[in-house]
Amino acid sequence: MTYPAPDDPPRTGRSGPVRPGPDARIALQPATAAHISDGFWFARRQVNAHMSIPQGPGLLESAGNLHDLRLAAGTASGEYQGHYPFMDSDVYKWLEAASWELAHTAPEDAGPELRRLADDVERIVTLVAEAQQPDGYLNTWFQVAKGGERYQDLRWGHELYCAGHLIQAAVAHHRSTGRENLLEVARRFADHIDTVFGADKQIDGIDGHPEVETALVELFRETGERRYLDLAAYFVDRHGHGLLGGEAYCQDRTPLREAENVEGHAVRQLYLLAAAADLAAETGETELRAANERLWLAMTATKTHLTGGLGAHHDQEDFGDPYELPNERAYCETCAAVASIQWSWRMALLTGQAQYSDLIERTLFNGFLAGVSLDGESWLYVNPLQVRDGHTDPGGDQSARRTRWFRCACCPPNVMRLLASLQHYLASTNGEGLQLHQYATGRYTGDVAGAPVVVSVNTNYPWDGRITLTVDQAPGDRPWTLSLRIPQWCEQYAVQCGPDTLEAQAADGWLRLERTWQTGERVVLDLDLEPRLTRADPRVDAVRGCVAIERGPLVYCLEQVDHPGGGLDDVVLDTGRPLAVKHRPDLLGGVTVVAGAGWRRSLPVPQWWPYQRTDQQPDAADETGERVELTAVPYYAWANRQDGSMRVWLPTA
Repeated sequence: MTYPAPDDPPRTGRSGPVRPGPDARIALQPATAAHISDGFWFARRQVNAHMSIPQGPGLLESAGNLHDLRLAAGTASGEYQGHYPFMDSDVYKWLEAASWELAHTAPEDAGPELRRLADDVERIVTLVAEAQQPDGYLNTWFQVAKGGERYQDLRWGHELYCAGHLIQAAVAHHRSTGRENLLEVARRFADHIDTVFGADKQIDGIDGHPEVETALVELFRETGERRYLDLAAYFVDRHGHGLLGGEAYCQDRTPLREAENVEGHAVRQLYLLAAAADLAAETGETELRAANERLWLAMTATKTHLTGGLGAHHDQEDFGDPYELPNERAYCETCAAVASIQWSWRMALLTGQAQYSDLIERTLFNGFLAGVSLDGESWLYVNPLQVRDGHTDPGGDQSARRTRWFRCACCPPNVMRLLASLQHYLASTNGEGLQLHQYATGRYTGDVAGAPVVVSVNTNYPWDGRITLTVDQAPGDRPWTLSLRIPQWCEQYAVQCGPDTLEAQAADGWLRLERTWQTGERVVLDLDLEPRLTRADPRVDAVRGCVAIERGPLVYCLEQVDHPGGGLDDVVLDTGRPLAVKHRPDLLGGVTVVAGAGWRRSLPVPQWWPYQRTDQQPDAADETGERVELTAVPYYAWANRQDGSMRVWLPTA
């Protein structure tokens, strides 16, 4: 098997998990090629490539996923080991992650480790193909554990959800390796689904967990088969019409085009919206586009945590009500962060607006990255914004401690596949230039009227706000635009081209630099990274009277391990003292910490009844308590040392 170099053209046109068709009605296309070569995200992707992904087959073996595929294939005997009907999807997400990793590793790095990965991929692809039934159906839970029954439990059965992840894995495998064996399995399953589901077919129904919809759009893009796009549109259109009892949990209460805010199970909603954005891109439907824009704005304004995390309720993994954004009971499932990034990227391409990439950045650095440990070997399913002193951890999927694997293991391979394909979420092109949505050291290729433009980026972001860009290739005889996103949080920035300081101003989040660029020209963008204190909308009851520390794209938190001699529940931040920053290469893999000051609140003597008259309580602003120096670390790095309390939002009185 051969492996493309990072900057080689993909075998099948534009690579990456989202590849809009040639007739898509969109503002931007993904960059022609992208390669991350150093810096923050390079390091995180290296951990993913060398630690997380290689462990996948062993973990899937020990959890029973691969055994159950062998049972379905008739090559093993014994009891079905899966706990849930969706466990096949963990295999498919891992296959997708591994396929992207194979595509973007340079040939000189294709040593024994990469060859083993390629062998594991093909071994599992063969197993999946063996488990498929003659008519294309494939789901081990129903083939083995349920005696062959099909589509009898659409609300919870996840048959189409698993099919969606199979399709996405197959598209990744085909785009990365050029091989069609897994794509053939996926097409046979999609063809089977197309014979069964439809308004005038055997079943007029939807899956309780959207996912197949966006996968079918990508299968249409990969194969050119219009019927896959039509089938995706059918499923999106039928959500919200009571086919599963009318529950918001299943995205079945309100038709998407009529909805005013996101609701129900967060991941289900976000996967459905990603599909709706795909459909709007491919069909040009303005009503569907308007619904996506409306729902995104409502979600970010009323249901998004500071970290970009989504989901207020542990019960049903639900969004909750507007401004219901708790701290210690925040759910913020890691999969919801992945889904949010996927939807926002589609919206960025559809509209060209920078706000979608602002949310991607916030989510990537905080709500998403917290889901995997620094060593890539353990995970968080839920991502609270506070863990109280003396917290009794429930363990399992809802643990506030990192876990090696989960009984419901949807999140780890989801993180793997996003990190493995991350380079495809960083830049775009539109025939008139190159747009950089995120800043990572690497090389990015766009298109100007059919001619390639290549820009290299060098930066120590997010620790340093300087981003240096060099034009490596340009037509040289025509003007084109290099567009740099100025983050929503950034109030001061400066840009220099060669020796000249430019007076260009950002518009709608984009700093657009148009000129006839020459090879070798250099641009330096400096973003101000002064630490700042952030307050929430006053309607967020859970954090009224509190502030959070942020620096650049990073949200910070306090951990008990950095504050010996007491917990964090009684800590008050002194907002009158300036914040100071220091880079600590020895801490948490190398982080910039933010130092502040505060005191420990004077607390009443414990009594059997914890409520008192206001005239009998201590003065809330009393600063006579013990003074304490505070050290804040990036939120993504919490829970990597020892168990203990943590908090993002800090009382100020």
